[in-house]
Amino acid sequence: MTPDVHPVDERLPHGKLAALGLQHVLVMYAGAVAVPLIVGRALKLSPEQVAMLISADLFCCGIVTLIQSLGATQWFGIKLPVMMGVTFASVAPMVAMANSHPGTDGAGLIFGSIIGAGVISILIAPLVSRMLRFFPPVVTGTIIAVIGISLMRIGINWIFGNPFGPTAPSVPNPEHLAWLEAAKQAAANGSVPPVPQGMTIVGSVPNPKYAQLSHIGIAAIVLCSILLIAKYARGFVANISVLLGIVIGGVIATAAGMMGFEKVAKANWFDLVLPFEIARPIFDPILIVTMTLVMIVVMIESTGMFLALGEMTDRKVDQKALTAGLRTDGLGTLIGGIFNTFPYTSFSQNVGLVGVTGVKSRFVCVAGGVILIVLGLLPKMAALVESLPTFVLGGAGLVMFGMVAATGIRILAGVDYRHNRNNLFIVAVSIGMGMIPLIAPNFKQWMPHAIHPLIESGILLASISAVLLNLYFNGGKADEQAVIVAARQADAH
Repeated sequence: MTPDVHPVDERLPHGKLAALGLQHVLVMYAGAVAVPLIVGRALKLSPEQVAMLISADLFCCGIVTLIQSLGATQWFGIKLPVMMGVTFASVAPMVAMANSHPGTDGAGLIFGSIIGAGVISILIAPLVSRMLRFFPPVVTGTIIAVIGISLMRIGINWIFGNPFGPTAPSVPNPEHLAWLEAAKQAAANGSVPPVPQGMTIVGSVPNPKYAQLSHIGIAAIVLCSILLIAKYARGFVANISVLLGIVIGGVIATAAGMMGFEKVAKANWFDLVLPFEIARPIFDPILIVTMTLVMIVVMIESTGMFLALGEMTDRKVDQKALTAGLRTDGLGTLIGGIFNTFPYTSFSQNVGLVGVTGVKSRFVCVAGGVILIVLGLLPKMAALVESLPTFVLGGAGLVMFGMVAATGIRILAGVDYRHNRNNLFIVAVSIGMGMIPLIAPNFKQWMPHAIHPLIESGILLASISAVLLNLYFNGGKADEQAVIVAARQADAH
């Protein structure tokens, strides 16, 4: 490196770039593929469609990473070592949309809301970069903690079985189903009055597929493997403990005859990722507003990450660079919606990796982006990930989602409660608001249906509560240094 070249702009040898880029990809890989698996299965898409979601996600991760770290005109790209991936903050709202509208229609609604939110995010990026004072650590820590707690339910359902579908905890009695069918036929013949519209048989027979001990055992092995690797391994191997745990679980599931590779064998070696392959976007104003609120939270979080990364790399992030980085979050989200994937943000575990390795060159992340694009063009890789049984992912899900919650708790640990007891009220009430949809999912049944998408996400309820309560108790005082410290703590989000 010559004295005139800043470490961020240093061009390393190709071999070293490839190795360090691959390390960044492996660190983020488990988190990157988790979201398409969660949303694809919530939408009840076919295995082939879920594999397409994974391929498109990896492809878009690479494209947006290149834009963010390499830069694209003066408007896009912060030009720092940033890896971009799907934000977990968007999962809960998207799963709620999927549960309300399964299938390709629901996918169209999700992608429409993502495209709309992406366009709005590009436009409001300069404004969001000035909103930092409304999101001090007491607010961001609470929001991130609620995100992790909300996602934990998904990881638990991966282990024991989903609350709906083929692994539901109970199924209807076959005799009751036969009676209902006979009643419908008799009604069609005019022998009896018609069956009331929408009448269904309530599940009452225990489902033998729910909470099988073999599934729990493999999930436990995955969890223990991750913990052992994290404790006894060092450096790069320790950083990919989650990925290695999933591989170990997959090997055991295959040996036990619980995982097959038929779909992998049928998948092509190479295929292009094309726009709107799964569904055409359907634009619903309420859902666009919902996703835009999520994106505002995501962009505020990215602001803290960018400021922290600027300090780690000794390159000051000014207002112009910050706006370009946030605008890329919006552009990435727009690209994600067009290619039928999800909202994108900077992955903070990769920000943490920059601090661990001490390598500040943004071209390492450029190499990582190229690797992600290549992986996205290999359908066999996506089919392999889709073939993993959910109980294998469940063991890793407890770690991944729990780490999100733990990150929020770490940020909250740095909040001043001794001299400002009102911060306790902000955290307590906001977490309580975030738990309402989890504990009482039908709380909204007498409220207007038009506002259901806005209030069925605990993350959004917690976000609104935390921001308003912070304004009420603390006002809008800016504390950039506190945000930087909080972002540097969030190295596993």
